[in-house]
Amino acid sequence: MHRWRFFGIVLLSVTACWGQTDPGPRPGAAGAGGYFGALNASEQSLFTAGRGAFAEVDSVSGTVPGEPGKGLGPTFNGNSCAMCHAQPAAGGSSPGKKSPQNPIPNPQVALATLDGAHNTIPSFITADGPVREARFISVSSPTSALDGGVHGIYTIAGRTDAPGCNLAQPDFVTQMNNRNVIFRVPTPTFGLGLVENTPDATLQANLAATQSQRAALGIGGRLNTTGNDGTVTRFGWKAQNKSLVIFSGEAYNVEQGVTNEAFPNERSGVNGCVFNTTPEDSTDLSDSFSDLIGFAAFMRLSAPPTPTTATSSELNGQSLFGSIGCNLCHSPSLTTGSSSYTGMSNYIYHPYSDFALHHMGSGLADGINQGAAGPDEFRTAPLWGLGQRLFFLHDGRTPDLNQAILTHADTTGNCAATTSAELFVANNLLFSPLALTSFCNSEANAVISKYKALSTSQKQDILNFLRSL
Repeated sequence: MHRWRFFGIVLLSVTACWGQTDPGPRPGAAGAGGYFGALNASEQSLFTAGRGAFAEVDSVSGTVPGEPGKGLGPTFNGNSCAMCHAQPAAGGSSPGKKSPQNPIPNPQVALATLDGAHNTIPSFITADGPVREARFISVSSPTSALDGGVHGIYTIAGRTDAPGCNLAQPDFVTQMNNRNVIFRVPTPTFGLGLVENTPDATLQANLAATQSQRAALGIGGRLNTTGNDGTVTRFGWKAQNKSLVIFSGEAYNVEQGVTNEAFPNERSGVNGCVFNTTPEDSTDLSDSFSDLIGFAAFMRLSAPPTPTTATSSELNGQSLFGSIGCNLCHSPSLTTGSSSYTGMSNYIYHPYSDFALHHMGSGLADGINQGAAGPDEFRTAPLWGLGQRLFFLHDGRTPDLNQAILTHADTTGNCAATTSAELFVANNLLFSPLALTSFCNSEANAVISKYKALSTSQKQDILNFLRSL
């Protein structure tokens, strides 16, 4: 018998007395990380080349041994896409010591002083914790203007390939004391070509199909959209990015500091810390494509995670997941449109997400506005591949799946209602549009109440099912 299955049997006998327990990240081979199975030979080669770009390590100059990529900094959180998106394979979520596949400490710890860098490791980066990025909620105080932007954890000051750069790190000690810092952890990228190729109409119809059921449980839901063409955005913690190219370009610039054809301007480009012409990653005749296009190709052509749902407990948990209403946001199935890639047209996939925004209340609110998403709104996190993840929620605050579920509820009564007016003149006419928004607690409250009302064994079944995804 498989060792994990045997452990699961023992665990269930214990939890019958002591309460449900997260089985932990699923051992065995990574259930993701390869190419979509129907791809032809040319498409497979494109995926492989993209994976190579995804794994490339960047330095400032591109001349440091073992770090051939060029453009790191001036500020950065990582030096490779695969450094952050690593669990259980390249393209996944944050690595960690408790990975059954590749147990390693948080690589951001060693990154602080790599190649002579002079960085201090902030308190929220630990060897046992997740890879994180940091954002400031406000510019200076809770009553000041919102900030919301990423503040790079490290700078290239002191590195052997950044002579003369003296750029200081942000004052994280003060900002942490002021409770002004929120975190984000890497989102998995497996199967995202299927998500990208899902028509807007399909996502809209999926929401409409459950509207009455959601309303009965106090669940709203709306799709984030672009301000230019009005189409649905779907990538990122708040569904703020439209396409995999934009998603990749933003991450390359924000997380590694590499300017590219989608985001061509340096962040924190102070005198003495800019060493390359921009964009640092660009198309030229020596390469078939830029890193940016390679990243997007790797994600677009990757296979979705493979679930292992099979035991009676997991199957019962799957049924309970639907009966208490979890599936009203975590939609089990969606269908792609017509695709130019082999086998991806009209393909039914199982992301366990509606890719819509939902109010999650003050317990999860991060104060960040992205696109149409407000301070407590988040895109429904896709659950496929969850069985092998190490950290949960947008900030990686817990490794415990049961705790992550319970944190979806917020009954503090901290309601918010705001009315704002903006005055401007257009076409010689004064406009003063009013916007009223009101939300209270979390949309998940009723569903979490149903979860809490289940027996210990039923809750364990749901946890076992989720760890099989």
